[in-house]
Amino acid sequence: MGNSSGKGEGDEEEDEEEEEKDGEEVEIVRKKKKKEEEVEEELPLGVDELLESGDPVLDLSYRKFKRLPARVCGLTHVEKLYVCGNGLRGLPDGIARLQGLRILALDFNKMEDVPLAVCQLANLSRLYLGSNRLMTLPPELKNLRSLRCLWLESNYFQWFPKELYELPNLKSLQIGDNRLKTLPPDLCRMDSLRGLWLYGNRFQTFPKVLLNMEGLEILDLDRNKISEFPSLKRLPSLRLFSYDHNPVKEPPKVGEEVTVVGEGAAEFLEEREARKDRRRQEEEEAALVGEEPIIHGILKNSSKRAADDEDEEEAGSAVLEYDEEAFEYETEELIYEGERLEYEGEELEYDRAYIDYEYEEDMDTKMEA
Repeated sequence: MGNSSGKGEGDEEEDEEEEEKDGEEVEIVRKKKKKEEEVEEELPLGVDELLESGDPVLDLSYRKFKRLPARVCGLTHVEKLYVCGNGLRGLPDGIARLQGLRILALDFNKMEDVPLAVCQLANLSRLYLGSNRLMTLPPELKNLRSLRCLWLESNYFQWFPKELYELPNLKSLQIGDNRLKTLPPDLCRMDSLRGLWLYGNRFQTFPKVLLNMEGLEILDLDRNKISEFPSLKRLPSLRLFSYDHNPVKEPPKVGEEVTVVGEGAAEFLEEREARKDRRRQEEEEAALVGEEPIIHGILKNSSKRAADDEDEEEAGSAVLEYDEEAFEYETEELIYEGERLEYEGEELEYDRAYIDYEYEEDMDTKMEA
């Protein structure tokens, strides 16, 4: 006569064996996870001291991490976190607890997606994601309302990520060395942009939408395949335009205050400076012989001209002072020296073995001014 459960003694024994087997598998998984955590705690030499220092700047770059140490997520005092040049494919969710973070550098890792926990860091002002494996950005990026500087260079973007439209305070966008061929016609919605780096992409024609971005001060289109540039005099704020390594022989028309870098740019700048010198010399000679220079058909006496000269001299010094500071944007590394575009210090020279970011806090004040 069968039992009420419909199972014989043999069936019950099989169930017990299965339960015992499941328990053993759970225990194996638990031990494996514990082992992984123990391995994670075996930090490279000197890292323990960094984690316990209480310093608001934490640099864990080039430490051969495959996972960010879990202890980092508890360092809520950290304001700048650099974990460049590791083997990171993601970040722990606990990183979202670091609400004091203002700078996060994740360059030279193996990330295929932006960790969603990063998108919860509402106070981030600078985010560096260069030299990863990104092709898209998450919609959650719009939560970074304070973001002012974003670096996405050397990834795999084929289309301009429109998620960037939702970042109202973004002033500096580095998206060079990707696979862009076009820009969206509504890119001008990003009217806060002041610096845009598009070098090393696949543009064959100049993106006309850029002519509508009147707030741009720096535009870099180096290393594309553009054979003809339109007049850029429609960009009243432009101060630096770089077009080197494109199949053109002369620079486009630009305003008098714009510095250009590219084929024929040195000669262009020399000629422009020579014209200014000739004008100044003619005016000085006219003043010496007592002639009254005519400007725009209006006769002005020498005393009035002298006053104007003083005004122009003061204005010229003001322009020079502006030019020296105008190129120091959110990244604070970009400066113009001579005929080449260089980065100040060693901060963003990625061909070196180590990245040493140093940023001055007063740059935020300059950009707001």
